[in-house]
Amino acid sequence: MEKVNSPEELMENIANMSRDNSVYQFHIPGKGTFTLVLQEEEQRSIQADVEANAELKAMIEQSRKEFKLGKAMSTSEILKSISTEDFR
Repeated sequence: MEKVNSPEELMENIANMSRDNSVYQFHIPGKGTFTLVLQEEEQRSIQADVEANAELKAMIEQSRKEFKLGKAMSTSEILKSISTEDFR
């Protein structure tokens, strides 16, 4: 277990964590002992999700067609169209 004496030292050790070095135990004087566990998330792109899901791909394609035909609204248009009265 490592004694941490400064925020900079703590951040440096956190920055050095990786998949292979994913558990870091340390002690901060006056605060206590800590165990930090790095849990990496898979960074999938929207494109990867679309390629993996035919139904999602069809929904996005349909949405794009409807938007081009003027049958859909942009997010900013939707936000402009609602008011606090709509939620009463």
